Amino acid sequence: MFYNFVNSLRSSHKHAIFLAMDLVLAVIAYGAASAMFLGSNWMNALSVDSLIDIAAILAVVAALSVKFGLNKVKLNAYEMQGMVDSAFIAVAIVGISVINSLLLPGQSTHPTIFLITGMIFLILSVLLRLVMRVALLRIYRSGNRRLRVLIYGAGQTGQQLANALATDKTVMPVAFVDDEPRLQALTIAGLKVYNPSGIRKLVDRYDVQRIVLAMPSAPRNVRTQLIRELTDTGCEVHALPSFADLISNNASTLYESRPVDLGDLLGRDGLEDQLPGVSDTYAGRNILVTGAGGSIGSELCRQIGGCRPANLILLDHGEHALFQIARELHGLVPDIKVTPILGSVTDKALVNVLMQSKKVDIVLHAAAYKHVPLVEENAIEGMRNNVIGTRVVANAARDAGVERFILVSTDKAVRPTSVMGASKRFAEMIVQDLATRASTTRFSMVRFGNVMGSSGSVIPLFAEQIAKGGPVTLTHADVTRYFMTIPEAARLVLLAGSFARGGDVFVLDMGEPIAVRDMARKMIEGSGLSVRDAANPDGDIEIAITGLRPGEKLHEELLIGSDMLTTPHSKILRAQEGHLSEIELAKALKSLSEAIETRDVALLRSVLSRWIEQTDPVDEASVNE
Repeated sequence: MFYNFVNSLRSSHKHAIFLAMDLVLAVIAYGAASAMFLGSNWMNALSVDSLIDIAAILAVVAALSVKFGLNKVKLNAYEMQGMVDSAFIAVAIVGISVINSLLLPGQSTHPTIFLITGMIFLILSVLLRLVMRVALLRIYRSGNRRLRVLIYGAGQTGQQLANALATDKTVMPVAFVDDEPRLQALTIAGLKVYNPSGIRKLVDRYDVQRIVLAMPSAPRNVRTQLIRELTDTGCEVHALPSFADLISNNASTLYESRPVDLGDLLGRDGLEDQLPGVSDTYAGRNILVTGAGGSIGSELCRQIGGCRPANLILLDHGEHALFQIARELHGLVPDIKVTPILGSVTDKALVNVLMQSKKVDIVLHAAAYKHVPLVEENAIEGMRNNVIGTRVVANAARDAGVERFILVSTDKAVRPTSVMGASKRFAEMIVQDLATRASTTRFSMVRFGNVMGSSGSVIPLFAEQIAKGGPVTLTHADVTRYFMTIPEAARLVLLAGSFARGGDVFVLDMGEPIAVRDMARKMIEGSGLSVRDAANPDGDIEIAITGLRPGEKLHEELLIGSDMLTTPHSKILRAQEGHLSEIELAKALKSLSEAIETRDVALLRSVLSRWIEQTDPVDEASVNE
């Protein structure tokens, strides 16, 4: 009932109450000062002079309280500045009262009384407001069921968050967690700091519903690993950008604090939990992952780490990406041998030595240039990396007697219209050809749809555009894509390695293709905004159609043929597709190698149109001439 009464008060009523409270406190302060200075006979000492003193004090308090707006300061915002204003009023009481006693003839009040009055008024004014602040917060909290939040990170961002939420009516921070031993056991912003090792107990003790990761300066891979571990507590996990990012142009980090429900965007449940484990296939083996620093390659490494391999070998030509995944794995699986190798899959000598010296058992070939517009602009290097690189790694695997070779491919390889898709189809045919001639190595491939959350995918792009206020750009209103999550993609690759018979093409049953426009709309609405279109001209974010890019399809396909074979799992499909003969492939690769080495664009186009199924050349493309 008292909660409803407090909420029903108008602002003018609250301002009047606080002003009256200060006036009453001023009178009490004067009486207490007189009693302290004059002793038990202070009542007898009261006179007309005392009434003049009180009138002067009340005038000072009323005028300055209104001037500084002290009666308008909200209790939940009453902190240092409010105390300073109260102190200034107390000083003014002393100064003006002393001047008044000196200027008026016959004034009998001793100046010490005014000094004590100011001090008592300051103490009472600050103390009463702080007590009322605590009481009011308890009233508000008793009237609302607040979200209980645990803050991971007691640094600057975490402290700012705790201070901001201290007076919030809907969210209540309960504690800090921090890796820094010097901060543990301290109390910061009214909250205790705990060791992360006891986070599950804290979740149970405080009934935590959400964990906020307040470590914006930490490397992305560290935050990703923490989020993965914190999600296991059963709490919703948010990653908070720094407060500086909130007012800067670094909008790409802002959307991180709002979790994207991939299941909602997919229109189906995630399949990674339905796919069987694969530990037996990879345990105790020497495993090479090419492109280990990429989105798919790095997730493969994380999942393989849980399979307890003898040696996990990481090959990548990007120094920073290789360093990040190697460091993450050293922290994630410290007892497993991790060998980072800096180099390119097109370096034949390096790859051959690597296969032989490390005694590689299984190769997961994820290294590829995959961004369609970028490869379209740089077709020569795209073909060199994706086709020649695959041939180098696959031949080295066969010569070294590797047990299994799995190529990571894409649905864009099916009747491709882009250089990137054609390059991946060429890579598939190389693997298919070797599968027919290899006596020791089982060659297979996995064909992905679009992998949500990978570098260059629409999810982070749409998120950044939404954070900037739009528009969200779409190449065509009717474009559709098959989508899968990064964990689904990585698990599918690992399963292909255990199911492979030789020459197989594995795909994941991803349901129906998804309209990308619907995905954009869901992301906009999921961020609390509305789509601006003809039906809603006052909406927040517009979806702008930019036109299909060179090499881009309106709809993708997963299989070249229609014949499907069973696998040990119902959600994984297998096909054995036709391919070029050994002689035909040798001719195609010879012509392709000549085009790459001479940088002959016309020859490159001719090779693609002759040997790849239904390739439609793009009219305009700059291809490293």
